[in-house]
Amino acid sequence: MYGANYSRGNGQPYTRREYIKGKPQIKIAKFQGGKFDASYDYCVQLLSSEKIQIRHTAIEAARLTANKAIEKIVGETGYASKLRIFPHVLLRENKMIAAAGADRLQEGMRRSFGKAVGLAARVNAGQCIIEMMISKDHLIHAKKALKNASVKLPCITSIKTIKL
Repeated sequence: MYGANYSRGNGQPYTRREYIKGKPQIKIAKFQGGKFDASYDYCVQLLSSEKIQIRHTAIEAARLTANKAIEKIVGETGYASKLRIFPHVLLRENKMIAAAGADRLQEGMRRSFGKAVGLAARVNAGQCIIEMMISKDHLIHAKKALKNASVKLPCITSIKTIKL
């Protein structure tokens, strides 16, 4: 299974998990991190520059990268981070066997609905993916942390700074 097969969200999203046996579990551990009841000077956002579908494993990798990078510098209580997207869309794959004698086992495109293999979030152009609140002293570090996180995502991103 290749990521390019699932990066474009074509057609209606399949989100009804209650009808699926063996539905995949979400890989995202936490949607918020840091300390939210403190006062911060800036809000730094990681924005998507294109309409794309991002798998839940890529979202978790980006979140971990950003949080670890900023935690080394400011500690656990020096920032607040929040994921702004949620993976609702179920991804399916019609698995085919590629071995000798496989022609007698598989059905081809007959009954090709597919099994659930993962989850994804559909993101529009300009939509916020990760948001981070930070003090004025650590603004450069927050931008660098989000830049490192953008490498894990399958789309072109931009970083926006908002003064609070």
